[in-house]
Amino acid sequence: MNINKRTYRMYGLVPFNLSPIQQGIQFGHAVVEYGLKWGGTMPYKNWAEKDKTFIILNGGTTNHRRFNGKYVGTLNQHMQALNENSIWAATFYEPDLGDCLTALVFLVDDRVFDCVNWPDYPGTFYTDGTPDETEYQEWKMKFDDNEKVADNIVWLRTWLKNFKLA
Repeated sequence: MNINKRTYRMYGLVPFNLSPIQQGIQFGHAVVEYGLKWGGTMPYKNWAEKDKTFIILNGGTTNHRRFNGKYVGTLNQHMQALNENSIWAATFYEPDLGDCLTALVFLVDDRVFDCVNWPDYPGTFYTDGTPDETEYQEWKMKFDDNEKVADNIVWLRTWLKNFKLA
């Protein structure tokens, strides 16, 4: 499918301990940062001109202090996971809250969130929970001809199931 025909949602993660209005404000700050960083891309332009939908999720805690790998907030860990999986994202660090990470946003296309037109893997699973390799590969490659893109879509679909609305 042509990228211009895709629908998009701006997903974002915010800390659990902010008030709902503050979560929305922090999300909005990060959306502006996304526009500054990725605004020239076709997915962003399509989303900004036509879709404009926000999905704000509970990202848990925020803390960027590192002490022997401890005290790293879940929101910070989620940012790292997105980076490791090559998902374009933008962040906002709130000056009035000690410059902590208060929002992380990223665009998601219909292949991730539309489970009617893009259903979950329907094939065989073995007793250890792994899918049949051939069936799974055929299902995965329906998302995109590029295996890396298909892998990212499948990863994002699976990863997002761990979150609840903020």
